[in-house]
Amino acid sequence: MSAALRIGMDIGGSKTAAVALDDAGTVVAATELGTVRGDDGVVDTAESAIVALATQTGVAPSGFASVGIGIPGQVDRGLGVVRNAYNIGVARLPLAQRLSARTGLAVSLDNDVTAAAIGAAHLMRLSGTVAYLNLGTGLSAGFVVDGVPLRGAHGVAGEIGHLAVDPRERPCPCGQRGCLETVASGSALRTYWPAGGDHPGRVLLSAIAAGDAEARAAYDALVAGAASCVRLLVLALDPHTVVIGGGLRLLGAPLVDGIRGELDLAAATSPFLTELELSARVQVLPADSSAAAVGAALAGNL
Repeated sequence: MSAALRIGMDIGGSKTAAVALDDAGTVVAATELGTVRGDDGVVDTAESAIVALATQTGVAPSGFASVGIGIPGQVDRGLGVVRNAYNIGVARLPLAQRLSARTGLAVSLDNDVTAAAIGAAHLMRLSGTVAYLNLGTGLSAGFVVDGVPLRGAHGVAGEIGHLAVDPRERPCPCGQRGCLETVASGSALRTYWPAGGDHPGRVLLSAIAAGDAEARAAYDALVAGAASCVRLLVLALDPHTVVIGGGLRLLGAPLVDGIRGELDLAAATSPFLTELELSARVQVLPADSSAAAVGAALAGNL
């Protein structure tokens, strides 16, 4: 294996996925392990992933070209610091510096959804402007324009989940009411459909099939909220493609067809929306995709 291999890592609340990419951007090795919470735990997890990839590829842990990490929270790329990543128990962590000190490798950080947008564009061979809509525990978006990520002046581009527009005005942890995240996210399903348990997306469709009216209401809100997000992204950025990603995409065709149906229904009464061809822009990230980890590896050069 070439020493030019790059590592990409997606550190999430429950698991960390890592890949090694060759010069052509092809995945040549992959690993997944549980994320250990807290500052030391996150650093330990990242180091363990590097060691696992080193074992698979035959490259010494210090022999990789670079490490890119996608991580939730507020990311300062210049300082290599992540803040307020509460789902992994981190308030402020200079992750790049600490991991580099342990491994001797160049380490860069990026927001996890931005990394996923980069990876999705690469793996799905998408050109032009790509918007990535992350329907997960939370709700946010990432953007790639002609292969270059759009991060914004303060690294918060794409935080559309905290746009307060929903007329139900449900309270959001951010302090506002009516945020899109209060209807179109896994956390919204848990809060407003408690019968779904800790992982409501896994049982939502079966509950609907069994006649659960509250599950149906939660699903309808999710679909309508996601469709609103697609309209928002198209009107704000006019992307060629809107990729649906995040864990809720695993609801599959019922969710995606529902979103497209909502978009077509709105377009049927609006010549303006008809011209935008909203539903035709929607694609879905494949279920087995390692987009966030791949994007993190590529992001160091972007």
